[in-house]
Amino acid sequence: MKKLSMTELGRLDPATFRGTVKFPVAFVLDDVRSAYNVGSIFRTADAFRIEVIHLCGITARPPHKDIFKTALGATETVAWEYFPGVGTSLFRLKSAGYSLYAVEQARPSIFLQDFTPAAGQRIAVIFGNEVDGVSNEALNLVDACIEIPQFGTKHSLNVAVTAGIVAWEIIRKMT
Repeated sequence: MKKLSMTELGRLDPATFRGTVKFPVAFVLDDVRSAYNVGSIFRTADAFRIEVIHLCGITARPPHKDIFKTALGATETVAWEYFPGVGTSLFRLKSAGYSLYAVEQARPSIFLQDFTPAAGQRIAVIFGNEVDGVSNEALNLVDACIEIPQFGTKHSLNVAVTAGIVAWEIIRKMT
């Protein structure tokens, strides 16, 4: 077993990355209160070539030292926009042809493993506040809810962990 070197990994430089074709996926952060979570989600978005992140409401936005600490430069590679309210973000995405999916424990919901995006479908995935989840305002605008099945005593995951799981599954199905 040999760990790969930085050269062997074939990583793109930021300028080249910005010019690459992204997957047609937008992340919407609906009042995510931890700047560390925001930074981690930026890093995940970079790893999976997510098209854009919408930062809404109280969600921290660059430049912010706590975002930078966990993003490790991804704020320079991932496109992002700020919206004072999640509704404005979702209306913009809907008018641009995105289907809107909240990641939330709700009825009805689609278990993540059962969710398969249609070929060419543009998807916006809404992640909610660490305590309150996705806002009712957002839930009233989405096309459906995606739920990650859980089997332990806790019935929630950290929002940054959730974004990684969801990104992996959606991008895996798009490739």
